[in-house]
Amino acid sequence: MSPKKNVMIIAGEASGDVYGAHLVLAIKRLAPDITFFGLGGPEMEKVDVRIMYQLSAMAVVGIAEVIPRIRYIFRALRELKMILTSSPPDLLILIDYPGLNLNLAKKARSLGIPVLYYIPPQVWAWWQRRVRMIAKRVDRVAVILPFEREFYRRFGLKVEYVGHPLLDVPLPKKGKRRIREHLGISCERGPILGLLPGSRAEEVVRLMPVMIGAAEIISNYYPRLYCLLPLASTVTEDVVKPYLRNARIDITIGTSDTRDLLKIADVALIASGTATLEAAIMETPMVIAYKVSPLSNIIGRLLVRVSNIGLVNLVAGKAIVPEFIQGKATAFHLAEEALAILKNDGLREEMKKGLRSVKRQLGQGGASEKAAYIAGEMMGL
Repeated sequence: MSPKKNVMIIAGEASGDVYGAHLVLAIKRLAPDITFFGLGGPEMEKVDVRIMYQLSAMAVVGIAEVIPRIRYIFRALRELKMILTSSPPDLLILIDYPGLNLNLAKKARSLGIPVLYYIPPQVWAWWQRRVRMIAKRVDRVAVILPFEREFYRRFGLKVEYVGHPLLDVPLPKKGKRRIREHLGISCERGPILGLLPGSRAEEVVRLMPVMIGAAEIISNYYPRLYCLLPLASTVTEDVVKPYLRNARIDITIGTSDTRDLLKIADVALIASGTATLEAAIMETPMVIAYKVSPLSNIIGRLLVRVSNIGLVNLVAGKAIVPEFIQGKATAFHLAEEALAILKNDGLREEMKKGLRSVKRQLGQGGASEKAAYIAGEMMGL
């Protein structure tokens, strides 16, 4: 009988934690006795991944924002490398998070450990030099956006498009009325505004005041506006409560699944990232905001190679959703666009049409199963 397989899996952000959990479950369906350990969060813990480092201490947005966490990140990197040497796993699975993951990939390659990059970094958008590192250090790549396959193939990588894992997450079964009843939102209330300031504390700190300011402006036109704030698993209520205490309107922290809240939202203000694709799947009209430190912004301007920053616009290949970056991400701009969506039926329907197109381009589901099959092949299952 062959020995049990052991897999190291690394996810440094909230979305990667979710995708990692789904992938682990899919691999276990192929081989139930495989064990997993590494870096992740609560979702991966739920599926019995032995978490050695919590992603909540690692997740940052922007280059300058890494600096306060650098000692913790380097300690994690050093100890994970030591484990690769002392107890080599049968496979190393990397999920985004290139700063740490490409270092681990280099070490694994030197030790002969096979490396699968599931959801590689968006090097096509910025810092394209990194794709050459990936080509040298990674055995196989599983991409989740349709245009990524050709990009990576140009650099000689063995790459497969598996579709987006968000499509593997079940859609809400309850109708809008039942969701509203569950949340205690009466039919007499005005429009519902979703506030999604991000999955990292730095994002929340930068965007929460802007989004609250926008909500206050919108409430001048819709006095019975209902504001819902679903929190990412990596953000605690302690991070947002100081902002809510000073707000001139009531904002309810969502206790239901984010998709439930997006389903009933008439419009959402969303931090640039995976949440924009989740809103697209739910066909929720949105306004995108993005803010990083001034230093990260300067560096980003030198490196960025795409005209849009929101994933939903990148998949669409054009701006179907308004996005505001840095100094343009103001309460006034966000409120102005959200009000236009609320007041203009034609604009709202045109946006929903674009979101449906994005949803179709994300694939037909089954990303976790396809990636699991690749992982199985690499382990000789």
